Amino acid sequence: MKKVTARAYGLLILVALTILGMGVYIFRYARDGGDWASFYANDSVYKNGVLNRGVITDRDGVILASAGEDGFHYADSYAVRRACLHLLGDLNGNIGTGVLNIFRPEMINYSFLTGTTTEGGSFKLTVDADVSAAAYNALNGRKGTVLVYDYQTGEVLCMVSAPGWDPAEGVNFDPNDKSYEGAFINRAISSTFVPGSVFKLVTMAAAIENIPDIWGQTFTCTGSDIVGGQKINCAGVHGTINVEQALACSCNVAFAHIASQLGGELISYYADLYGLTSAHTLNEDIPTAAGSVPAADTAADAAWEGIGQYKDLVNPYAFLRFVGAIANGGKAVEPTILAGKKCGETQLMNANTAQYLSEMMSYDVSYEYGTWSYPGLEMHAKTGTAEVGDGTTHAWFAGFITNPGHPLAFVVMAERAGGGYAVASPIANAVLQAAVNG
Repeated sequence: MKKVTARAYGLLILVALTILGMGVYIFRYARDGGDWASFYANDSVYKNGVLNRGVITDRDGVILASAGEDGFHYADSYAVRRACLHLLGDLNGNIGTGVLNIFRPEMINYSFLTGTTTEGGSFKLTVDADVSAAAYNALNGRKGTVLVYDYQTGEVLCMVSAPGWDPAEGVNFDPNDKSYEGAFINRAISSTFVPGSVFKLVTMAAAIENIPDIWGQTFTCTGSDIVGGQKINCAGVHGTINVEQALACSCNVAFAHIASQLGGELISYYADLYGLTSAHTLNEDIPTAAGSVPAADTAADAAWEGIGQYKDLVNPYAFLRFVGAIANGGKAVEPTILAGKKCGETQLMNANTAQYLSEMMSYDVSYEYGTWSYPGLEMHAKTGTAEVGDGTTHAWFAGFITNPGHPLAFVVMAERAGGGYAVASPIANAVLQAAVNG
């Protein structure tokens, strides 16, 4: 009798372990089945090691990548292939954040219930091939990134990073060639950069909410001033100016005094609040780099922090969310690159603060940059010329347009390329003209 009981218990334990094992398998199959199906050893979806099914198009149906029995093909246009390289990635997985790597199960049309199909998947991205090509051409060989998205829907129209290569030809450059440095990195999402004066938008927002008499303050700029015992140099001599003029002409002296009133901890807090120091996730699968804005301990360092120098580092994608929120009444609609996919929204800032910043960014254009620089565009923007420490500067231009039917926010960053107005501003104009009039 005891033997029978023991055998019964043993059988129950075996059954329980079998059920547990099946449960673990089903869980892992549900979670990882797509990765299993798209693994390189699966001969049913690869031919000679190359994906043999699936189509990816832009928002208008332009084929960006296609795979079939006759092989794998990128877009017909050279400029589109180069422009969309970092967004799509390459077949060898050199760009880990690319669509071909992250969304490979969708490419092969994997389903939990049916597995893979012989036809493969066809899915549409939100990007515009022509706008992306315009961005690639406007960068004109410079290292950097261009981002454009609809701040009301979250749809990314353009995510271009340079340098890169023609994926149709494969990686055929000398890795020791400095002109290709960082070619495997999508600068839009995977890198951080010194922001320079575009960061003054963050400092201005903090001032609006924490310095009661900020609108009545004036500042005298003679080209430099002493703040916290340290000399702060300015790019010009601006005379006596108010705070709106200080932002428009990007006066370092004025913003050094504003930042010293706020203090390093408060400036750092606002950078955190606006998501500029956070790592984000594009479409719930693609990670972005976290920025860094450490709180300065001294008044002099706080001055440089508020100007966008000190130890400030910002990711272009995070800054796109920030300027998009300014345009959208303080609410950041999370970006998406998958057509029909909504990724939620986040209230980044007070609506009144967003309105003040929006008006000041419009004033920047009319007072300093010139509306003629952006014909037909209802431009709200801020330039940035970020000192890197080696005698070169990153050129930034960030903002949004409010043209009817084209609610677009943008960030342009040209790495070690010169001044924000001279270099980044024309790039933004070329890309936005393509988006609005193309």
